[in-house]
Amino acid sequence: MDNTNRFTDRVETYVKYRPSYPPEAIDYLYDTVGLRAGGEVADVGAGTGKFTRLLCERGSLVAAVEPNDAMREAAEETLGGMPGFRAVPGTAEDTLLPDGSVDHVVCAQAFHWFDREKTKAEFQRILRPGGKVALIWNSRLTQGTPFLEAYDRLLHTFGIDYARVGHKNISEEALALFFQPGDMRVARFPSGQLLDYEALSGRLLSSSYSPMPGHPNYEPMMAELRAIFDRCNENGLVSFDYETEVFWGEV
Repeated sequence: MDNTNRFTDRVETYVKYRPSYPPEAIDYLYDTVGLRAGGEVADVGAGTGKFTRLLCERGSLVAAVEPNDAMREAAEETLGGMPGFRAVPGTAEDTLLPDGSVDHVVCAQAFHWFDREKTKAEFQRILRPGGKVALIWNSRLTQGTPFLEAYDRLLHTFGIDYARVGHKNISEEALALFFQPGDMRVARFPSGQLLDYEALSGRLLSSSYSPMPGHPNYEPMMAELRAIFDRCNENGLVSFDYETEVFWGEV
């Protein structure tokens, strides 16, 4: 599947059920990485604008670069009147932004889809001297509770190409090669969602590797999800735990 179009039929569930990012991670970007109110930021692979919103709320001027029409239109619908927001129909490899036009580049939940060599050259082109890149993920924890472990087994069993596209295939060592030698810094913050069964189902179906209705894996996957929820919920909720990771530096 063309990565640009992987989420076209999942926009509604993505908007509704994907998590935001913890305030501590956003504070870190502004207190330590150097983002600031009035600064110009390219949010590359901005999707439906979940991360873009958090930057605009801090007063940054954000070019939300997103090639998927349906996701970009969802961002425009929810953020169109927000000061500092503009949508750009570019890609990581060709952002359509002018040379030296941004102070920072951020990529939230998106970098694993990019062609790294072309993306690096493009980020170098659009950044001002001394500009930083921050790569951010809400990394779903796969161990630590019976629910987390059962959910990960479900994805390995029924996911269409989970093993191939899981961004955990990008190691810290591999990410370091994207930055200038020795310049990558890392910070991590706990985060999570408490989900009832409807929200858990939506969270599952927002993932690009989850089979959709009509696929032979869909019905058995949903039956197993129900069994996992019934077994693991406390007071009608399960804890969907993440570690929000920030990798940043100069490229």
